[in-house]
Amino acid sequence: MPTVLVVDDTPSIRFLIRMNLELAGIDVIEAEDGQDCLTQLETLDPLPDLITIDMVMPRLDGISAITAMRADERLDQIPIVMVSTQGQQIDLNRAKVAGADEYIIKPFDPDHLVTTVQRLFNSRR
Repeated sequence: MPTVLVVDDTPSIRFLIRMNLELAGIDVIEAEDGQDCLTQLETLDPLPDLITIDMVMPRLDGISAITAMRADERLDQIPIVMVSTQGQQIDLNRAKVAGADEYIIKPFDPDHLVTTVQRLFNSRR
């Protein structure tokens, strides 16, 4: 069963993403912000199959966390979906340059999120 690390500083958003992914048969791990994400990734074994991450978070934002993950050869191939309220083209461009594979704007359609995650899983096989 695939595993997704859900990174968001808002507990209700983490819960919403978790519930929809679990209903699709996906295991979920949660992190509260970018720093918590990187800390967990240091010890997780096996690594998650995919990461969803918010852009604006305390301690370490999503762009900085993605940049750090893409610079780490152990993590650089994990697909990343940015899930954020920041929907301007400049935000999408920043996420893409940092290394996000997909970008979903909040509020989002849960089916679209699940479909995006499953598509990224399938493209890695």
